[in-house]
Amino acid sequence: MSTTPDKIKRYYKFIRFMLKYWNSDLFRQTTSAAMNEALQDEDEEHQFDQTPEELVEDLKAMGPTYIKLGQLLSTRPDLLPDEYLQALAKLQDNVSPVPFEEVKKIIEEELGTKISKAFNLFEEKPLASASIGQVHRAELNSGKPVAVKIQRPGIRKQFMEDLETLDELTQMAVKHLESAKTYAIDEVFAELRRILINELDYNKEAQNLKTLKENLQSYDHLIIPASVDDYSSSKVLTMEFVSGKKITSLSPLRQMENDFSDLVEELVEAYLQQIINDGFAHADPHPGNIKFTDDNRIALIDLGMVARFTPQLQENLIELLLAISRSNGEKTAHILLKMSEMEEDSQPKQFAKTVSDVIMESENSRAKDLQTGRILIQLNRLALNTHIKLPVEINILGKILLNLDQIVAMLDPEFDLRAAIQRNVHEIMRKKMVNELKPENFFSTLIESKHFLEKMPERMNRISENLANNEMKIKIDAIDEKRVTDGFQKVANRITLGLIIAAMIVGASMLMQIPSDFTIFGYPGLAMLFFILAAVGAIVLSYVIVFRDENLNNKN
Repeated sequence: MSTTPDKIKRYYKFIRFMLKYWNSDLFRQTTSAAMNEALQDEDEEHQFDQTPEELVEDLKAMGPTYIKLGQLLSTRPDLLPDEYLQALAKLQDNVSPVPFEEVKKIIEEELGTKISKAFNLFEEKPLASASIGQVHRAELNSGKPVAVKIQRPGIRKQFMEDLETLDELTQMAVKHLESAKTYAIDEVFAELRRILINELDYNKEAQNLKTLKENLQSYDHLIIPASVDDYSSSKVLTMEFVSGKKITSLSPLRQMENDFSDLVEELVEAYLQQIINDGFAHADPHPGNIKFTDDNRIALIDLGMVARFTPQLQENLIELLLAISRSNGEKTAHILLKMSEMEEDSQPKQFAKTVSDVIMESENSRAKDLQTGRILIQLNRLALNTHIKLPVEINILGKILLNLDQIVAMLDPEFDLRAAIQRNVHEIMRKKMVNELKPENFFSTLIESKHFLEKMPERMNRISENLANNEMKIKIDAIDEKRVTDGFQKVANRITLGLIIAAMIVGASMLMQIPSDFTIFGYPGLAMLFFILAAVGAIVLSYVIVFRDENLNNKN
């Protein structure tokens, strides 16, 4: 480790924070209460050593990296109680803005032109200020309104230094602390590092906007702002400006005057499409990242955090969502265990029984109950408590559905999300199957079939010929019969040789009592010959057992 003063300060700052919270009731009670929480619907109030507000203030005092860490922890409901998650989700609302002069300097350096030439209008007061960057409203020379996100000056250097410190200390903690292994804080950090590095590059966010916009172009009531590439770089992101309010600020009067059931249905279908079919999803759809427009459409903004699902994982998630939507507890537990990694102290039977109870008790819930996402979060906590390692994508899916529950509950409290999942999953699966019948997939299968058919006659002739000549052999890679037989033969030979040596020693002892003119070293000669032969045999047998058998084992 480096011993420079700045790095020592970073170590001290992090260690002091961890000493304050690691042994507190906040962490001790989270896992111990997981099993009980999973089996009850009501939210019990827990008194912890530190309040959610104190945790937020401590993270803000530690700097932008830890503010972002807090924001990311707000997406890990399997690790912290709900009241702390809510407090952490608001971390970004109180970050001090960057002075306009520094914003202007960054834009001009990145775009290579004066801000007055690049934009017809640029508002100095930011619309929002977050830990990595802040957003300003502007207008292109064409008159098109845009939102411009500017990265905070020096934030990359600070993040990389803090990430280096976190990496070293988490590795040390996992190596020496059992609780750190239980929480898998090295994996939590690895996820944090990956997300932060991606968010520090606005080119990637611009590409995410393009990908999601293309994937969801068939959904008329959903808006994904398009990026403006000529006005963007790795530190500046310019995109279409979407006018609207946070979905949580929707007035009760507007809710009464409008029927949002079709909009909610389309939103749910769009997210299932992202997860099941596209394998690329907006991973943080909390109300702050969702705007509700004046014409009753939904805009998905801030794509710095996205989730990717492999084809195999998509199939497992389809089964999982269908099992949950049908309240099939046993099937849900089976799918989760199939996707999990087991340890020596894992408790799969206890996990399966509790999962089944949780699913059964949540049957017939509505959007206002916020059940679907919460169930997956509870299952993550159950897995942690029973030492079962679920894929991190299950937690991401739980967080997506939890946020989706909140949005749906705002628009249509009586909406049945489970029934919607069943309806839409079947339709999306049909689209997925049609999509997989692309010409390139068809020709790939055709080529493989061609190779199979070309080799088939030769292989069938060989098999039938071996059958006709009674030469068909089936090799089973199990016990090596020859080696077992040889082993028994060696054991029998050595036992026999040992008995002969023992008999020679006993016979020699008896011959010692009989006088003889033939002597060796003053002892009866025949008895001494038996002793010598027995000694030589014993030495040879010992050598073979100790050295030859050891070499044989090493070769195998």
